[in-house]
Amino acid sequence: GEMFVHRNIANLVVHTDFNCLSVLEYAVEILHVKHIIVCGHYGCGGVHAALENTQRGLIDNWLRHIKDIYEQHRSTIDALPSLVERENLLCELNVVAQVKHVSQTTIVQNAWQRGHALQVHGWLYSLRDGLVYELDDDVESDGEVDSKYRMKRPVVL
Repeated sequence: GEMFVHRNIANLVVHTDFNCLSVLEYAVEILHVKHIIVCGHYGCGGVHAALENTQRGLIDNWLRHIKDIYEQHRSTIDALPSLVERENLLCELNVVAQVKHVSQTTIVQNAWQRGHALQVHGWLYSLRDGLVYELDDDVESDGEVDSKYRMKRPVVL
Protein backbone atom coordinates (compact mmCIF):
# COMPACT_ATOMS: atom_id res chain seq x y z
CA GLY A 1 0.00 0.00 0.00
CA GLU A 2 0.88 3.65 -0.24
CA MET A 3 0.60 6.61 2.10
CA PHE A 4 -0.08 10.25 1.39
CA VAL A 5 0.90 12.33 4.41
CA HIS A 6 0.13 15.79 5.76
CA ARG A 7 1.83 16.93 8.97
CA ASN A 8 1.62 19.97 11.18
CA ILE A 9 2.12 20.94 14.80
CA ALA A 10 -0.27 18.96 17.01
CA ASN A 11 -1.95 17.25 14.00
CA LEU A 12 -4.64 19.93 13.78
CA VAL A 13 -7.35 19.97 11.13
CA VAL A 14 -8.43 23.59 10.89
CA HIS A 15 -11.19 24.47 8.43
CA THR A 16 -9.34 27.58 7.27
CA ASP A 17 -6.05 25.75 6.63
CA PHE A 18 -6.03 25.49 2.84
CA ASN A 19 -2.84 23.44 2.88
CA CYS A 20 -4.47 20.74 4.98
CA LEU A 21 -7.72 20.90 3.03
CA SER A 22 -5.98 20.67 -0.35
CA VAL A 23 -4.03 17.61 0.83
CA LEU A 24 -7.28 16.07 2.06
CA GLU A 25 -9.05 16.86 -1.20
CA TYR A 26 -6.23 15.40 -3.29
CA ALA A 27 -6.19 12.22 -1.20
CA VAL A 28 -9.96 11.75 -1.40
CA GLU A 29 -10.75 13.04 -4.90
CA ILE A 30 -7.65 12.05 -6.88
CA LEU A 31 -6.09 9.14 -4.99
CA HIS A 32 -9.48 7.76 -3.81
CA VAL A 33 -8.09 6.75 -0.42
CA LYS A 34 -10.27 4.50 1.69
CA HIS A 35 -8.77 5.42 5.05
CA ILE A 36 -7.84 8.75 6.58
CA ILE A 37 -5.80 8.45 9.74
CA VAL A 38 -5.34 11.26 12.22
CA CYS A 39 -2.26 10.09 14.10
CA GLY A 40 -1.10 12.05 17.11
CA HIS A 41 1.56 11.01 19.57
CA TYR A 42 1.95 11.00 23.30
CA GLY A 43 4.49 13.56 24.43
CA CYS A 44 3.33 16.02 21.76
CA GLY A 45 5.27 19.27 22.07
CA GLY A 46 2.32 21.27 20.72
CA VAL A 47 0.01 19.92 23.42
CA HIS A 48 2.66 20.57 26.06
CA ALA A 49 3.15 24.15 24.85
CA ALA A 50 -0.61 24.76 24.84
CA LEU A 51 -0.83 23.73 28.49
CA GLU A 52 2.12 25.90 29.55
CA ASN A 53 0.42 29.26 28.94
CA THR A 54 3.73 30.82 27.93
CA GLN A 55 3.55 33.39 25.16
CA ARG A 56 5.63 32.17 22.23
CA GLY A 57 4.55 34.31 19.29
CA LEU A 58 2.68 33.36 16.13
CA ILE A 59 2.42 29.73 17.24
CA ASP A 60 0.07 30.85 20.04
CA ASN A 61 -2.64 31.38 17.42
CA TRP A 62 -2.22 27.81 16.20
CA LEU A 63 -2.12 26.35 19.71
CA ARG A 64 -5.36 28.14 20.55
CA HIS A 65 -7.16 25.20 18.93
CA ILE A 66 -5.61 22.87 21.54
CA LYS A 67 -6.52 25.30 24.31
CA ASP A 68 -10.14 25.22 23.12
CA ILE A 69 -10.18 21.43 23.48
CA TYR A 70 -8.63 21.76 26.93
CA GLU A 71 -11.35 24.25 27.96
CA GLN A 72 -14.09 21.83 26.85
CA HIS A 73 -12.63 19.08 29.06
CA ARG A 74 -10.93 21.14 31.77
CA SER A 75 -12.52 19.44 34.79
CA THR A 76 -11.67 15.93 33.57
CA ILE A 77 -8.12 16.86 32.57
CA ASP A 78 -7.38 18.85 35.72
CA ALA A 79 -8.60 15.96 37.91
CA LEU A 80 -5.63 13.85 36.80
CA PRO A 81 -2.75 13.82 39.30
CA SER A 82 0.27 14.32 37.03
CA LEU A 83 1.20 16.63 34.19
CA VAL A 84 2.10 13.61 32.02
CA GLU A 85 -1.37 12.11 32.53
CA ARG A 86 -3.02 15.46 31.74
CA GLU A 87 -0.94 15.88 28.58
CA ASN A 88 -1.65 12.29 27.49
CA LEU A 89 -5.39 12.75 27.89
CA LEU A 90 -5.27 16.04 25.98
CA CYS A 91 -3.33 14.26 23.19
CA GLU A 92 -6.14 11.69 23.01
CA LEU A 93 -8.91 14.29 23.12
CA ASN A 94 -7.14 16.27 20.42
CA VAL A 95 -7.05 13.29 18.06
CA VAL A 96 -10.76 12.65 18.70
CA ALA A 97 -11.51 16.31 17.90
CA GLN A 98 -9.44 16.23 14.71
CA VAL A 99 -11.21 13.06 13.52
CA LYS A 100 -14.46 15.00 13.93
CA HIS A 101 -13.01 17.97 12.06
CA VAL A 102 -11.96 15.77 9.12
CA SER A 103 -15.45 14.23 9.09
CA GLN A 104 -17.07 17.66 9.08
CA THR A 105 -15.31 18.83 5.91
CA THR A 106 -17.35 19.05 2.73
CA ILE A 107 -14.59 17.04 1.06
CA VAL A 108 -15.26 13.97 3.19
CA GLN A 109 -19.03 14.47 3.38
CA ASN A 110 -19.35 14.79 -0.39
CA ALA A 111 -17.32 11.60 -0.81
CA TRP A 112 -19.68 9.76 1.53
CA GLN A 113 -22.73 11.12 -0.29
CA ARG A 114 -21.29 9.78 -3.56
CA GLY A 115 -20.95 6.35 -1.96
CA HIS A 116 -17.17 6.47 -1.50
CA ALA A 117 -16.23 3.89 1.14
CA LEU A 118 -14.12 6.15 3.34
CA GLN A 119 -13.24 5.73 7.00
CA VAL A 120 -11.65 8.30 9.30
CA HIS A 121 -9.57 6.82 12.12
CA GLY A 122 -7.89 8.25 15.21
CA TRP A 123 -4.55 6.78 16.28
CA LEU A 124 -1.95 7.66 18.88
CA TYR A 125 1.69 6.68 18.66
CA SER A 126 3.54 6.04 21.89
CA LEU A 127 7.14 7.21 21.90
CA ARG A 128 7.62 5.18 25.09
CA ASP A 129 6.85 1.72 23.71
CA GLY A 130 6.75 2.29 19.94
CA LEU A 131 3.17 1.05 19.65
CA VAL A 132 0.25 2.66 17.84
CA TYR A 133 -3.02 2.76 19.76
CA GLU A 134 -6.33 3.00 17.90
CA LEU A 135 -8.90 5.20 19.57
CA ASP A 136 -12.54 4.16 19.49
CA ASP A 137 -13.62 7.12 17.37
CA ASP A 138 -13.79 5.88 13.77
CA VAL A 139 -16.27 7.65 11.50
CA GLU A 140 -17.55 5.86 8.38
CA SER A 141 -20.49 7.94 7.14
CA ASP A 142 -22.05 11.37 7.30
CA GLY A 143 -24.79 9.86 9.46
CA GLU A 144 -22.24 9.73 12.28
CA VAL A 145 -21.50 13.45 12.02
CA ASP A 146 -23.45 15.83 14.25
CA SER A 147 -26.41 17.11 12.23
CA LYS A 148 -25.37 20.76 12.53
CA TYR A 149 -22.20 19.90 10.57
CA ARG A 150 -23.86 17.68 7.96
CA MET A 151 -23.79 19.47 4.64
CA LYS A 152 -26.40 19.02 1.94
CA ARG A 153 -25.09 19.03 -1.59
CA PRO A 154 -26.19 22.05 -3.61
CA VAL A 155 -29.04 21.53 -6.04
CA VAL A 156 -27.91 21.92 -9.64
CA LEU A 157 -30.65 23.23 -11.88
